[in-house]
Amino acid sequence: MRCSAVIPEGRLRWTAQPSMDLAKAGMALGLAGLFLEAHPDPNQARCDGPSALPLDLLEPFLTQIKEVDALVKGQSHLNIE
Repeated sequence: MRCSAVIPEGRLRWTAQPSMDLAKAGMALGLAGLFLEAHPDPNQARCDGPSALPLDLLEPFLTQIKEVDALVKGQSHLNIE
């Protein structure tokens, strides 16, 4: 399954926070991977700055994502009928 949270530039004011929340929600559903953008200074990025994760938050964010992933994938599947 492919999904994306892309807002064309100029249509809405967008920040990285909703993207990060969606990434965590996606991992909670068992996604195998994520694509994200990070920049040392998103306000100075030439492209997609408002949706970029500040580079200094990349490691803690990936740590949280890995924790969500490990929790979900470590649980046994419940067959609910």
